[in-house]
Amino acid sequence: MPIVETGKALVEKLTGWARPSKDDVVAAIRERKPQHLTFKDDGVIPNHPSWPLILYKSPVRLLPAFDPAAVFEQLFALNEWGTSWRNGIYPFVHYHSRIHEVLGVASGKARVQFGGNRGRVITIQTGDVVILPAGTGHKCLEASADFLVVGAYPPDGKYDLCKTSEDHDKALTTIPKVPGPKNDPVYGAEGPLVRIWK
Repeated sequence: MPIVETGKALVEKLTGWARPSKDDVVAAIRERKPQHLTFKDDGVIPNHPSWPLILYKSPVRLLPAFDPAAVFEQLFALNEWGTSWRNGIYPFVHYHSRIHEVLGVASGKARVQFGGNRGRVITIQTGDVVILPAGTGHKCLEASADFLVVGAYPPDGKYDLCKTSEDHDKALTTIPKVPGPKNDPVYGAEGPLVRIWK
């Protein structure tokens, strides 16, 4: 699926086909209360020492006229979360120690364990958005055949992939240095994330 989605994204960007305008995206946003989840350091997965994972249940209307992945790409870009990609979620525990990450579910559903092997299992489905502060462990346990996620990152930070106990000690020094984003990837500068991640 990643190769097909990469090709589709390229065609959409070049032609505008099935891609919403900024006004379309803004009109599709729905107000949702954020759910907060915090996780402790388990000795392998540090998680974030101060900031919780944020979950928005279906904060965007995904209209049939537009490719849902393109809706999330446009929404995240509008709020300055870029370098987007389309794929699933790795089936092994991993985290990013130098950058925050947002995941928008474009289609399907999955059971994902957040916070490491002692973390919490959550079912995420089409339309949901999960925002992971640096250090937050995540792993896909099972997913529907059509499960597709759009991921993106704020402009401050550098992508890395950590998954072993050897990464842990170094991550403890890098995670707190990752600055809070200026914008919530869904609701912008006035969004709940900006207040919660203070």
